[in-house]
Amino acid sequence: MPDAPPEPLAPPLAECQAGRVRLAGAWTVTALSAHGDPLPAGELPTCFDASALGALDTTGALLLVHAEGRCAGAVAWEGLRDEHAELLDLVRRHRHAAAPHADAASVGVLALLGRDTCRRLAEARDILAFLGEACVACWRALLLPHRLRLTPLLANVQRAGFEALPIVGLLSFLMGIVIAYQGGQQLRTYGASLFVVDLVTLTMLREMAVILTAIIVAGRTGSAYTAQIGTMRVTEEIDALRTIGIRPLDLLVVPKIFALVLVLPLLTVYADMMGVFGGMFIADLMFGVSFTEFLQRLEQVVSLRHFLVGVGKAPVFALLIALVGCYQGFKVSGGADAVGRQTTVSVVQAIFLVIVVDAAFSVLFSALRV
Repeated sequence: MPDAPPEPLAPPLAECQAGRVRLAGAWTVTALSAHGDPLPAGELPTCFDASALGALDTTGALLLVHAEGRCAGAVAWEGLRDEHAELLDLVRRHRHAAAPHADAASVGVLALLGRDTCRRLAEARDILAFLGEACVACWRALLLPHRLRLTPLLANVQRAGFEALPIVGLLSFLMGIVIAYQGGQQLRTYGASLFVVDLVTLTMLREMAVILTAIIVAGRTGSAYTAQIGTMRVTEEIDALRTIGIRPLDLLVVPKIFALVLVLPLLTVYADMMGVFGGMFIADLMFGVSFTEFLQRLEQVVSLRHFLVGVGKAPVFALLIALVGCYQGFKVSGGADAVGRQTTVSVVQAIFLVIVVDAAFSVLFSALRV
């Protein structure tokens, strides 16, 4: 036979009789929600009779403790069971616990500024600590090459370099077309269509090829670094590596840094060629500059230093992208949503740093007349 349904709790009662408050029924959150507060309004007698009091939880105990404050003097309890007395004592001790901190909207401007400053200083400290550890790990790998893990190094070279060739080549080719077309339209007005060669080659070799490649790598490879390390953080694989005596930086960071520093200059050279070829194609198609004329003019205006300026930036950009991607991966904590959040931060920070450092290089090379 099915179990009989539980009997409903008796409603809470509070009656003032002969200078005392007689309590009865269940004083629980369920009963009080259904029947309301049974205590009469105004000042209460100083004697509480709990001999008929039934079930009691923290909600009922808090209501009774508040009722004690409405009495003219100290409250005397009669017929109070031991478990009820312990619960009332517990509520009395914690009823004046500290309120939760005010939210950010009620905090002063100076407090918010101080909190943000402390947070940024702590982040700067963490960045410097990670940078120092990464430098030590890379230096140790250079001093002891036999300890460098070739399998992850070659795997990262393939993913960051070889597999990126199609997207880098296509975008560089299109960028060369855009530069040649937009600049050539203006140059043709003055009868100087041949100078589209100068525009395309110098722009691609010195600036556009390397920065376009770096942005592609930051969005493609840097995000992959963050996602991989972040997922390992969430699944506690990094803690497992430490447990078995493997340094996470030696396995996860050093191969990524070396691979990216190696492949980004090569991708930049490839982007240079594809961008110049795109400009050459549109110059012949739209402005009557043949391939032969284009190459002859290229030989006259482009020197080795222009090529080296662009390629020389690539290792610096690669180092920035790899460090940012790995650092943000190690910052992941919590669940899977943190992986996506830190991946987004990684891409934004890497692209921002690439553009800032490229601007600094431009100022430096201009001052050095390079």
